[in-house]
Amino acid sequence: MLSATVLAGYPLAGCGSAPVAEGHHAPAIIPIRNARDFMDMRESLFIAHPEPGAFSICYGHTCRHFAMLGLDDVEWGEVKRLFAPYAGTPAGEREAIRAAIALLENIVGRKTGTAADRGENMAGLGQDGQMDCVDEATNTTVYLTMLQKEKLLKWHLVDYRTSRGITSLEVPHFTAVIREFENNRRYAVDSWFLDNGEPPFILPLDEWKSGWRPAP
Repeated sequence: MLSATVLAGYPLAGCGSAPVAEGHHAPAIIPIRNARDFMDMRESLFIAHPEPGAFSICYGHTCRHFAMLGLDDVEWGEVKRLFAPYAGTPAGEREAIRAAIALLENIVGRKTGTAADRGENMAGLGQDGQMDCVDEATNTTVYLTMLQKEKLLKWHLVDYRTSRGITSLEVPHFTAVIREFENNRRYAVDSWFLDNGEPPFILPLDEWKSGWRPAP
């Protein structure tokens, strides 16, 4: 059921190479990659329009490796139960999103060998299945898109991945993004700081853009 395509290349010094365009929502998910990897024609194997039964994830730093997989009805049913009943507030839905991302990371980790991914980059440097923030932002966007397509999100829509630190002395960093319908406020959904399977941080994007990091 599971196949993985290994794409050779070199990890970047930070977590990305260029800012990502921002807009209302992303109709297709394109891997953010190093220039060397970008020329590999096997990039077309990445599933740009994910569904629970067929989607792709990145790992190995800056989408160096891809895995194509799917969830069965039991696995997806576990995810759906986190949104039943629908949250009565946007904040409540963000908590359900955090739980869903954590659950999906655990399910996917068992299937792809990424379960041992450690928070940030250095703790798991060189370890099989380790992810940088480009991988994490891409995978979280994949999971969010599946939630949106399955009509599990009532208060938010999925926005483009975005970045910070590209034009300053700060190390580049990427995140997934959601947008609240009521006030058009955008939120970072950042799982890079945490080990695989832990609920991601969700916080206002402006705060994240200012250089936010979790308290030690």
